[in-house]
Amino acid sequence: MRILLIEDDTILGAAVHDQIVGDGHSVDWVFRLDAAGDAMAGAGYDLVLLDLMLPDGRGIGFLKTLRNRGDVTPVIILTALDQVSDRIEGLNAGADDYLVKPFDLSELSARIGSVARRYTGNPNPIIAHGALDIDLAARSIHSAGKPIPLTAREWALFEALLARPGQLLSKAQLEDKLYSFGAEIESNTIEVHVSRLRKKLGAGVIQTERGLGYRLGQS
Repeated sequence: MRILLIEDDTILGAAVHDQIVGDGHSVDWVFRLDAAGDAMAGAGYDLVLLDLMLPDGRGIGFLKTLRNRGDVTPVIILTALDQVSDRIEGLNAGADDYLVKPFDLSELSARIGSVARRYTGNPNPIIAHGALDIDLAARSIHSAGKPIPLTAREWALFEALLARPGQLLSKAQLEDKLYSFGAEIESNTIEVHVSRLRKKLGAGVIQTERGLGYRLGQS
């Protein structure tokens, strides 16, 4: 997933960033709400991690603005505000989850996975696709009981296709999933990763619509 982290605490932000990158997600990290607005205007995100007390305003107002304009991007609030009234306000504003600081980073990973599964319409973290057994929570794939290791970029692409079965994703949409991994996106990056995924998972796992994009193959 591509995740937007909105957090002005540099120590906590770095820890959260490293945790979710280690989980195989791509992350854009901003410190202010105006920067968050610019980021969301220029890219598509699968999830937002939102602090409530930021230098240029309260995250609640930012969240309400998102929801009022019809943006349904999942949002998990990360905050030190721990009163029941704060939780109710956050959830009523449209948050999908509310995590009080300090929190265990492994719990954050679990909550990210839980929200992602709800939005893909699949509450079961383990799904079967043809001969593949895919554990969404552990971000692992097995075939005939044997693990198939994927790089973070390969998983990001496969997860994007898996979340939208039957839907055609353009090259630009898939490139968008990779921009936060640090390395430059070359013109043939998607083709290279799709080729590697086919070698690892099977030739039919990803279908190409020439000139249009890619979709998950039939199981």
